[in-house]
Amino acid sequence: MELTERVKSVIEEVRPALEADGGGIEFVDIIEDNTVVLVNLTGACHGCPMSTMTIKGFVEQRVKEKIPEIKEVRLAN
Repeated sequence: MELTERVKSVIEEVRPALEADGGGIEFVDIIEDNTVVLVNLTGACHGCPMSTMTIKGFVEQRVKEKIPEIKEVRLAN
């Protein structure tokens, strides 16, 4: 499976947890030699003071666990 599709699959796995709190997540791109994933947070997650914790402590951890070649997940917006 292509890297982009693998990343999107993991994002789909974490989406329900964000939706449970009224938020959402969108895949944007993979940059820096396919090691950094860019995402947007939507809904209640967009602009939330905990958004960095959500990205680093939850989304990034899950992506790196499933796809070790990914080194970081960042907010695009």
